[in-house]
Amino acid sequence: MPVTRDMPARVKLFDTHCHLDLPELAVAQALYWQQAQQAGVTALVIPAVQQSAWQNLLDLHLQQPNWHIALGIHPWWAAAHSLDAVTALDNQLTAHSRAIIAVGEIGLDFALAEHSFAMQQQLFTAQLALAKQHNKPVILHHRKSQPQLLAELKRQQFRAGGILHAFSGSQQQATAFVDLGFKLGIGGTITYERAEKTRKTVQKLPLESFVLETDAPAMPLAGFQGEINTPAQLALVFETFCKLRPEPRGQIAEVLWQNSLNVLRLSAA
Repeated sequence: MPVTRDMPARVKLFDTHCHLDLPELAVAQALYWQQAQQAGVTALVIPAVQQSAWQNLLDLHLQQPNWHIALGIHPWWAAAHSLDAVTALDNQLTAHSRAIIAVGEIGLDFALAEHSFAMQQQLFTAQLALAKQHNKPVILHHRKSQPQLLAELKRQQFRAGGILHAFSGSQQQATAFVDLGFKLGIGGTITYERAEKTRKTVQKLPLESFVLETDAPAMPLAGFQGEINTPAQLALVFETFCKLRPEPRGQIAEVLWQNSLNVLRLSAA
């Protein structure tokens, strides 16, 4: 749904994680993008979740240059893929190097069934190696897997950085990724007062550590539970973020925007 609450003056926002291609949003894609722009969102990243989505994302980027794309295989879809998909990803990265700004959404999800862990690990290891080979940042999914992600990043000596999507956790956990060149993706979680640990981390770390995201159509904000999340809701994530920070609102917006460009290696958006 659109943002309908009275909002302060608009700022320029970058939704660094939005699944605009998934059915819940694709059904009215143009409308959701219009609403997002009205809320101040002027660029976004659409990360793939499976191989079958890649061509559609390449087509979407051609239609709308401010819809940046990342290609990869999400751990939820690992069981439906083999390592042949990694070869296909290598081919896409070679053929469309300028269009594909990151490898993602990739990672490890140890809240899933244990029988999926082996293929998850194989695909993550191989996709991370591809990102290193092509010098692309990565967009990382995690659940109960931050130590394993860190271990693999260090084992491969991965230096291209990226975004730790949907960060939730302590300052110590956050710093471990920031020290490796990652930004922390902050979304609707911080609108819930019970997310005390994550909100405190947002207050304590340097502003240069963060980017904003919605993860639309998932991760609805507090007060919008049970509704489809949309990129327009990034405006509310931003306002909550500002309440947790000491810097002026305009400075926060400018730094978050530049953080997004820097980590994704974009000169402008």
